Amino acid sequence: MTEQGGLELLAGVRILAFTQFLLGPAACQYLSDMGADVIKVEPPGRGAWERNWAGAETYMNGVSAFFMLANRNLRSITLNLKSERGAEAARRLAARSDVVIENYRPGVLERLGLGYGRIREVNPGIIYASGSGYGSDGPYSHLPGQDLLLQAMSGLGANTGTESAGPTVAAAAIVDQHSASLLAMGILGALVHRERTGEGQRVEVVMVEAALDLQTEPVVYHLNGAHLRRPRTPIADTFHSVPYGFYATADGHLAISMTPISTISEVLGNPPALTPYLDPAVAFSKRDEIRDALDPLMRERTTAEWVELLRAHHIWCAAVNTLTETFDDVAVKHIAPVLEFDHPRAGRVRVLKHPVRYSSGKAALRRTPPDLGEHTAEVLGELGYSSAEVDAMRAAGEI
Repeated sequence: MTEQGGLELLAGVRILAFTQFLLGPAACQYLSDMGADVIKVEPPGRGAWERNWAGAETYMNGVSAFFMLANRNLRSITLNLKSERGAEAARRLAARSDVVIENYRPGVLERLGLGYGRIREVNPGIIYASGSGYGSDGPYSHLPGQDLLLQAMSGLGANTGTESAGPTVAAAAIVDQHSASLLAMGILGALVHRERTGEGQRVEVVMVEAALDLQTEPVVYHLNGAHLRRPRTPIADTFHSVPYGFYATADGHLAISMTPISTISEVLGNPPALTPYLDPAVAFSKRDEIRDALDPLMRERTTAEWVELLRAHHIWCAAVNTLTETFDDVAVKHIAPVLEFDHPRAGRVRVLKHPVRYSSGKAALRRTPPDLGEHTAEVLGELGYSSAEVDAMRAAGEI
């Protein structure tokens, strides 16, 4: 399905995408939402990986929700890149593109004659953007760049949890998503540079570096001498003082941000359990002990009662919501972050909107996530291929 309208921030910019999983597709979607013409190249038959997997087995009439969440506003073509004609068609597309985005393992596209050096020969002004787990060279360049593995390798997992429970895993693919944002940002910077100078360039985002970037605070503290360890009690992280963290209440959980313990104590009526810890000098060194004293006090009221009481005293706090509660929240309803659309095969689909707002207009759904190869004949026709040539390539399994 195709609709008119939407942002035109990147109107006229053509992006050729060799993307799969989440990093590459999400980066492309940020840019396609801004108006870029994104052409996604997929293998014939099976398509991109994300067509064939969905978290929590979330399929709508057999269509993967994982594919739906990061592949809108683009065109899909199928090319067998291992065939001579398929690879040549990809090079011809690259010659007419402004940007190539890829997140295959390093070396894969080079072996297919589609690496940066080869593409630059046919298009010197190309912006060639890559996302990988550990970079295009180095001792780990051959390893898969998967979100969970990067959370583990980068120290992100070890900086969560408690001494007894051990490391924990973030409940979302945060490294993938942050890497996608960085890749889109790098491409936008390279487009501005080319507008000024005419020069194309290579842009690369390394997921382990993105994972470290997510941890700027603890990483910088560590590099400058801090001894960070997981707390004994369920404090939010390795570097904040109590009360910063989540607390069980009489009926749920509550988040409390940075607040002096003396302020919390005053609001609670100066309970004796907190009296030994009112000196700000012990807020970090005694944080486990303070947490032990605070936990039973927090269970005495409901979450709603705590929110009302603490906000009345200008203490930053929030209920710990489930996703259902989040989308029922009046503030979230006001923001209206959900995009609903009808997909020809999946039916009614709900995803998240483009997460940036512009005074010049709104990001719109110009194209629903495409069927595999939906635009192959259209795109090849734009390159000058005749109907007979397209039919011959299809018969040979090259598209």
